[in-house]
Order: sequence, then structure tokens, then C-alpha cells
Amino acid sequence: MKKLFALALCLTLGFSYSFAQAGAIKEVQEKTQSTGPIMELQSTEVDYGNIIQESDPFRFFEFTNTGDAPLVIKHAKGSCGCTVPTYPKEPILPGESAQIKVRYDTKRVGAFTKTVTLTTNEDVEKRILRIKGKVAKKAAEPEAVPAASPNVISGGSNGK
Repeated sequence: MKKLFALALCLTLGFSYSFAQAGAIKEVQEKTQSTGPIMELQSTEVDYGNIIQESDPFRFFEFTNTGDAPLVIKHAKGSCGCTVPTYPKEPILPGESAQIKVRYDTKRVGAFTKTVTLTTNEDVEKRILRIKGKVAKKAAEPEAVPAASPNVISGGSNGK
């Protein structure tokens, strides 16, 4: 009787384990199947490098919608007023690529690290993009040559 009970218990546990595994495999397969928009960025960080004050302020984040539904960027916000993002307002269809243009105020001297927060219609609603670099002060302009007085040009006389 004990052997029969042990055999029934083993069979029950075996079936339970196999059904649990089948359920877990199905759940993983469902998650790996693309459902909805997916923003695949080429990079989440752009390095301006060492630049001179008032240099080109624009950099770009390239991305592709690898999902199976249109991607909508609802909002993009810089971490301060010196970082201004521009993003596509129209939906990006599956397989299409686009870019986010970021302007940093390169009049400000010194090292910087700023962020742009994107709000999209993906499962992960918020994405963080980073820009960084170092702005060096522009070389001083040479002082203007003083204007010559009329006396110097005419040989130093007072017109006599």
C-alpha cells in the first residue's frame, strides 16, 4: 500500500512539474513575441567631446521602431533650459527610422552632463538620453587697431 501511495505521489508531482514548465515556456514565448512599439536607439549617450564656446549646438539620437505597432513620442524634456530636444510629432511606423535633435547651449563654458527624458507609448514609457562634453572658452578677439588721427596721416602738421 505504501509503494502504491508513493508511486501515485511521484506521478502527481511529475505531471504538476511538467505542466508548470509548459506554462512558463508559453509565458516566455509570449513575452519575446513583439507586441507594440519598440524604440531601438543606436545610442543613449552622445558625447560632444571638447568643443569651443559657441560651437555647433546640435547633436542627434538615431532610432528605429522595431516593434509591430506605431511608435509615438508623447513628450521630450531636457533636464534644464540649456538642453532643448526636438522630436518627431507624427507616429513612427514599424521598421521606420527617425531622429531626436538635441540643442545644447554652447555659450556656457565648462564640463556638462545633461539628460533628455522621453515619454513614449512603449511598455517602458520613459527613456533617458544623455549628452555630455566640455566647452572651452573661445579665444579672445584681438583688440582693434586705433583709428589714425588726421594729423598723423598728413605728416603731423595741423593743416598748415
